[in-house]
Amino acid sequence: MGMNLDFAQIVPYIPFILEGIKGTLLVTLISVVLGFFWGSILALIKISRVKLLNWLAVAYTSVFRGTPLILQLTFVYFATPQLTGYNISQLEAAVLTFTLNSGAYISETIRGGILAVDKGQWEAAKALGVPYHRMMLDIILPQAVKNILPALVNETIALLKESALVSTIGLADIMQNANVVKGTIFRYFEPYMMAGILYYVMVMILTWVARVLERRMRLSD
Repeated sequence: MGMNLDFAQIVPYIPFILEGIKGTLLVTLISVVLGFFWGSILALIKISRVKLLNWLAVAYTSVFRGTPLILQLTFVYFATPQLTGYNISQLEAAVLTFTLNSGAYISETIRGGILAVDKGQWEAAKALGVPYHRMMLDIILPQAVKNILPALVNETIALLKESALVSTIGLADIMQNANVVKGTIFRYFEPYMMAGILYYVMVMILTWVARVLERRMRLSD
């Protein structure tokens, strides 16, 4: 038997699937930005000398790295109304979950980047009397971020692909719109192939932008 393919059937639905790009990018970009700031805070806590806060940050990271992302997403979306009485929206649940999850991973990456900065930078800043918070913001963190840029890009790419999980709570992204088309025309391969192409193109664009940024940062050395 030959393959039963008919891409002509999804042509009228292509604009609808493309509309899902907005939801995918919205969740990804907001979560990456918030996750970076949250991860930076966690990383600073982890290298601090306050043992209680240090332990809490490590425990937090362990929980979010040790449980499935889809479980975290469904827990936030379905359990929040039960626990707080607040009817959290699909977008809020997605952004909150991905921010908390990516923050756990990014914190380890940033922590490693901070510890990799030459100790001479720390000693020179202390010798000049630079306050700790200024030293971190102006000297240590910029160098750390520069060193871990490839790892941050990988985390962003992973988050972009994992954002497809928001379709499980009905948020209109690429995957959800492809699911709607699938249920309308009763064909699986064509709409999912279209969704896969869109994800692949976005990942390639993100990879290209990251390479350009990395080259420019190298020129500043």
